[in-house]
Amino acid sequence: MDSRTLTPVLRVLRLCLHALLLGLLALAAVRAAARGGPQAPAAAALAALTACVYTAGVLVPAVRHSARASGVWLAALGAAWLALLAVSPDALWVAFPLYFLQLHLLPRRWALGAVAATAAAAIGGFLAHDGTATPGTFIGPLLGGAVAVATVLGYQALYRESESRRRLIEELVATRAELAAAERTAGTLAERERLAREIHDTLAQGLSSIQLLLRAAETSLAGDAPAARHVAQARRAAQDNLAEARRFVRALSPPDLEQGSLHGALRRLCAGATGGPEVRFGVSGTPVELPTPYEVALLRTAQSALANTARHAGATRTEVTLSYMDASVCLDVVDDGAGFDPVRALRAAPRGDGGFGLRAMRARARALGGTLSVESAPGQGTALAVTLPMPDRDAAVDAPGAGPARREARDAGGCAA
Repeated sequence: MDSRTLTPVLRVLRLCLHALLLGLLALAAVRAAARGGPQAPAAAALAALTACVYTAGVLVPAVRHSARASGVWLAALGAAWLALLAVSPDALWVAFPLYFLQLHLLPRRWALGAVAATAAAAIGGFLAHDGTATPGTFIGPLLGGAVAVATVLGYQALYRESESRRRLIEELVATRAELAAAERTAGTLAERERLAREIHDTLAQGLSSIQLLLRAAETSLAGDAPAARHVAQARRAAQDNLAEARRFVRALSPPDLEQGSLHGALRRLCAGATGGPEVRFGVSGTPVELPTPYEVALLRTAQSALANTARHAGATRTEVTLSYMDASVCLDVVDDGAGFDPVRALRAAPRGDGGFGLRAMRARARALGGTLSVESAPGQGTALAVTLPMPDRDAAVDAPGAGPARREARDAGGCAA
């Protein structure tokens, strides 16, 4: 493990492992010297060699980053330990820290085999020196290996769970930031739409009425009347301010609708859909100008429906159709995805991963006097339809975002009448 990723507790545990292994090697050398005999110098030399091999592996970065290097180091360390075990029975205790090293550095299958081989070598070394087999001869190394395996595997499971929770927390933080940004954007767009409606329904309509009344007054006055000049100036001022108000309304309209009609915005939306099913768009009937609230509601419904299809449906194809009829305008979104129970989805409480889309679509449709219908079943795809009553011609012409030429034609017609 890279020392930069260790917590203080893990650093202490690693230092304890170093101290344990080096202390057991020193104990083996001291006890061999205390017993004396011809093997004492060899035991001291082999203990020193094992300590040097271990220290080299701890200091060399390649051992921590390369599986091959760590395998070579463990093989060299094991060979030095086996040589020490051959001359000193006290080297048996070094097997315990070796278990942890093998379990930490080797893949699980190889690590379990290495632990078993180390325990067998420790038992064999003890029998070779002592010559008597007792239950403790087998229980000690085997129990030590079992404790090491349980400890390391338990720690690895806790580490994986901790990492999973850390990633989950990071995803939640990122999702919360994205949600906050989306809410700010949605709030900004909603406020822009509200201001556009307010300006259109109050200021623009009032200026339009003033202009019509002044034009009617101008036609009723004689050309040489003293007030005629002032009425003409007032009418032109009202006309200029009406044009300015309409520019404000267009500037506050949704950006997706600034570059053209509703069906053009929907066509660009479907063409730009990536990372999900194939999306096809079609128009039925003769397109007509719609009030901006209608266009916004239908565009936002299409965006939400396509997002739900890409995220939840697992569909391969989606059909989006905008239909202009005599009495209504209808948006249909049909996919061949997994489907769901629409009644249950509309009644269920919103979840952390969603649940607001259908409610928002239905609320938009109802606010404009329309309806939302959803036909779906598990495994049978989904068909969503939003139907709005077609506004009268005057409302469509006066709507925010309607063409200036159409408004001027309406105004001119009213004056002529």
